[in-house]
Amino acid sequence: MVNATKGLFISCDIPMAQFIINLNASLPASQKFIIHILDSTHMFVQPHVSDMIRSAISDFREQNSYEKPS
Repeated sequence: MVNATKGLFISCDIPMAQFIINLNASLPASQKFIIHILDSTHMFVQPHVSDMIRSAISDFREQNSYEKPS
């Protein structure tokens, strides 16, 4: 019998994939969202977490941006 799971395919660079994997690892077991890591730049996640991942990436970029002093 075939088991199908609805999900979201993510393709990104290696550092962003590691960020998403670490975000997943920081959550309790009941909230983990990665279904399967395909390789170092592709993963399959639960579809309801897309906004949470985008928000976490946005926050990360805000914290790690450089503005030249005036």
